[in-house]
Amino acid sequence: MKDQTLAVHAGFKADPATKAVSVPIYQTVAYEFDDAQHGADLFNLAVPGNIYTRIMNPTTDVLEQRCAALEGGIAGLGLSAGSAAINYSVLNIAEAGNNIVSVPLLYGGTYTLFKHMLPRQGIDVRFAENDTAEAMAGLIDENTTAIFCESIGNPAGNIVDIEALADMAHEHGVPLIVDNTVPTPALIKPIEWGADIVVSSLTKYMAGHGNSLGGMIVDGGEFPWADYPEKFHMLNKPEESYHGVVYTEAMGAAAYAGRVRTVALRNTGSAISPMNAFLILQGMQTLPLRMERHCENALAVARYLKDHPKVDWVNFAGLPDSPYYDLAQKYTDGKPSALLTFGIKGGFDAGVKFYDALNLFLRLVNIGDVKSLAAHPASTTHRQLSGEELASAGVTPDMIRLCIGIEDIEDIIADLEQALDAAG
Repeated sequence: MKDQTLAVHAGFKADPATKAVSVPIYQTVAYEFDDAQHGADLFNLAVPGNIYTRIMNPTTDVLEQRCAALEGGIAGLGLSAGSAAINYSVLNIAEAGNNIVSVPLLYGGTYTLFKHMLPRQGIDVRFAENDTAEAMAGLIDENTTAIFCESIGNPAGNIVDIEALADMAHEHGVPLIVDNTVPTPALIKPIEWGADIVVSSLTKYMAGHGNSLGGMIVDGGEFPWADYPEKFHMLNKPEESYHGVVYTEAMGAAAYAGRVRTVALRNTGSAISPMNAFLILQGMQTLPLRMERHCENALAVARYLKDHPKVDWVNFAGLPDSPYYDLAQKYTDGKPSALLTFGIKGGFDAGVKFYDALNLFLRLVNIGDVKSLAAHPASTTHRQLSGEELASAGVTPDMIRLCIGIEDIEDIIADLEQALDAAG
C-alpha cells in the first residue's frame, strides 16, 4: 500500500468487540487474564496479548503498527515523548563502558542528553567533526554499539547521507539509529536506505496539531544482533530482569523491539497515554497530504527570504545553493520538509525585534504544527548551551528558525514582511 493509504488504514480495520470503525480509546490500566496459565504465558512472551498499559495498550498498538508500516519496519514502540524514544533507543543496546558515535548537529535536548546525561551513566558519546561517514568511522572502536544521526537536523536543517552512514556502520558491526522527526516517513524512510532503528517525536509533524506529546521507536528488523553475541549480550544472553528470556531466540528479528518494551519501558515507564495515542492517530491520517502543503509553502518562503535585503543568509536544503541540495534531491525529491533557518541583519537584537513583531507566526518551541511557528534558538531552545556548544549545534545569535505551516502562502509572507520591517 501507498503512504496515503497506510496513514488512514494501517494497523486497524474495525474493533473486534464493537465493530467501531474509528480506533477506540482503551482508557484502562490493566487487562484480565483468562487464568493463571494465561497470565504466565503473557509474561513469558509465549502468546500475544495485553498485560498493563505501561507496557502495551490496544489504542497504542494501532499507533505502533501504523508507524511501523509507514517507516517500513517490523515493530514499533509508542512512548511518552520523542526524548524518551531517543533515550531508550540507546539504553537498549548500550551500558556503562560502551560508547555511541553521533553527528555533531543535533536538537538541543538530544545534545544535552548525549553530552551530559549519558556520560554520567557511563555511556560515552563521541561527536564527529562533521556528519560524513569518514569522520564518524574514525571514532568507532570495539565498545561502540550504535551510530546516531538526524535525517534532517533541527534546527540546522542539514541532511545526512543515511545510505553512506548505514554502509559504514554495518561494516563495523554496529546499527544506525536515525531520528526521523523532521521529514517523517512521508518524505524519508531511513530503513529503506539502510537504517536499523528509527526514532521520532510524534508530537511534531506526525500528529500535526500541537495537542499531544508522543514518541516512537521503529525496529527495522534487519540488523543481525545474533552475529555479535558479546557486544549485544543484552539481546543474546538471558535477561535477568525478565525471566531469563533470550530475545534473539524468543523474538527473532524483533529482538530489539521486544527488549526495549519489556525492559526499558516496563521498568522505567515512559508510556504514551491512550488519549494521546488516539489524537496522534487522527493527525496521522492526513500526514502525506499535509507534508505536501508544508513543503510547497516552505520553498516559497525560502525563495522570498533569499531575495530580501534584510536577510543575510537562508539555510534550506531545497535551495540550489544549499550544501545539502543534492542530498535533498536524493532523499526527499527536493522537498526537505518545512523547517528552515535564516540570519537576520542586525544579529541577536534584530532577531529579538523580528521575533516579537510576528503576528500570524506563533512564538513557541514546537515544530511540525499545521500553524506556522517561529523560534529564536539562541534565546530559547538552545539557551542552556555555551557559546562553543551553540557553534557545535549550528546555532548562531542571528538565527531565526521557521516551521512553515499550511496557511495561505500570501498570509505567511505578509507576516514575515511586516516583522522584518519592524526589526529595523
